[in-house]
Amino acid sequence: MPKDKREILVTSALPYANGELHLGHMLEQIQTDIWVRYQKLIGNECTYVCADDAHGTPIMLRAEELGIDPESLISDVYENHLRDSKGFLIDHDNYHSTHSDENKYFSELIFERCKEKGYILEKEIDQLFDIEKQIFLSDRYVKGICPSCGAKDQYGDNCEVCGKTYLATDLIDPISTLSDTIPEVKKSLHLFFALSQLNNEAKSWFKSSKVQKQALNKLNEWIDDLRDWDISRDAPYFGFEIPNYPNKYFYVWLDAPIGYLASHKNFLSEDTEEFSKYWNEDTTTELYHFIGKDIIYFHALFFPALLLKANFRQPTGVFAHGFLTIDGEKMSKSKGTFILADTYLKHLDPQFIRYYFSTKLTEGIEDIDLNLEDFIQKTNSDLVGKYINLASRSSNFITKYFKGRLSEIDENHELLQLSNKAAEKIFIHYENREFSKATKEIMLLADKTNQYFDNNKPWEEIKKDNNSLLAHEVCSVTLLMFKNISIFLSPILPNIFKESQGFLNLKNLSWADLDLDLSGHTINEYSPLITRIEKESISRIIEDSKE
Repeated sequence: MPKDKREILVTSALPYANGELHLGHMLEQIQTDIWVRYQKLIGNECTYVCADDAHGTPIMLRAEELGIDPESLISDVYENHLRDSKGFLIDHDNYHSTHSDENKYFSELIFERCKEKGYILEKEIDQLFDIEKQIFLSDRYVKGICPSCGAKDQYGDNCEVCGKTYLATDLIDPISTLSDTIPEVKKSLHLFFALSQLNNEAKSWFKSSKVQKQALNKLNEWIDDLRDWDISRDAPYFGFEIPNYPNKYFYVWLDAPIGYLASHKNFLSEDTEEFSKYWNEDTTTELYHFIGKDIIYFHALFFPALLLKANFRQPTGVFAHGFLTIDGEKMSKSKGTFILADTYLKHLDPQFIRYYFSTKLTEGIEDIDLNLEDFIQKTNSDLVGKYINLASRSSNFITKYFKGRLSEIDENHELLQLSNKAAEKIFIHYENREFSKATKEIMLLADKTNQYFDNNKPWEEIKKDNNSLLAHEVCSVTLLMFKNISIFLSPILPNIFKESQGFLNLKNLSWADLDLDLSGHTINEYSPLITRIEKESISRIIEDSKE
């Protein structure tokens, strides 16, 4: 346990505000939420902010297609995103939107500070223009061959195969996805952030920050080929117009990460001192971003550089995760494996998927596979057969034969010693985002406790003597271990943890309560805390997800 309380600000990547959340989005939010809940559990001050990414050409065109204004579209999507996040028990301290007064203020402030220092450059550039649609094409409306690795069907800003960023005009054989025509090249004045001048600053940040080794290897490949970053887009565009540049708008990837500052400011309202404490250059607070591996470039190069030149603090660390696959393949609408968050919630408890993702998540950036058969088997085996089994088996004896009162429990009991040793490992695993190792350690403890219960056969002892001291002790120790295992699992299973506390007749348990002695404590009558996953539920999710 740390001696000093840490002050931590955490973010996850902003979902784009033109569609519904799916399980890929939830993987990231769940990973972030578990880490935040763990930090709070051990007594740190940890704030989790996020927002909808609400700007860009796709949102403008989607709104036109629906016959509504962009503001109405992003408002509706915001409510749906917030609903689904809450459905998966994501405990944001604040969920905001990049289309906000706070974000406009900070986008303009950061731009002006960088401009004053000479890091905003004006350049006339070639832009791809769709003649049929009469619109400059944003990056997401151009596809072609990656100029770096040769991958086909890549968008006009960065390659999803090699991760390299580039200009849309760099694409080989570009095609407009709006009209399936070859775009025309037109010249336009654009504004650039002088990233190419910040090679040394970027290297310095790499050395001082927490970034996974795999991500650092990729970043070091890019560092010697830094290009100035185009931060403007031409009208028509849905976003913030750049001050003193009519018909020029901030590129969505400029104001999106700035949305982290905006959401935090919205959360703190008028408390400017608290905001400064987290965002000043000389702060001792911590800032971490949880993101997908496809946007490492933006979060580990562009955003830290912007913050540096605008006199704000840089992130303490950037943690990337891999993509989500289902049954070993990309999510597919035709196969019913492109599963929306809302679809899942109609059929299954969100804690099932929170637990399963936890058994897969490591500190690395490898892709994570949701194998549906394994999901059923592992969740039922671990949560029902091992964890909840501890409470359901032992509570009946305590309630029926001992008036709900636990026996005296030896603080040097072998299982409690095992719990103390496991706590040290679980603590480190959670901190390092090695959730798969944490859950493995927790389930090993559950196995040991179940073995202890089985070996001592309290059901046979009760037959011999209704007041059996051994049966009383075995069931009491088992419930004490259930309490500890519940605390260990609480960042992953928040609702079960709450219900477990009710059953145990306890409140507000934290990591410090692993040492709480329950000798002589009275519990409440047990009622089922969870039910098994049935294969039919998975079948219904697949059927509902088919195109």
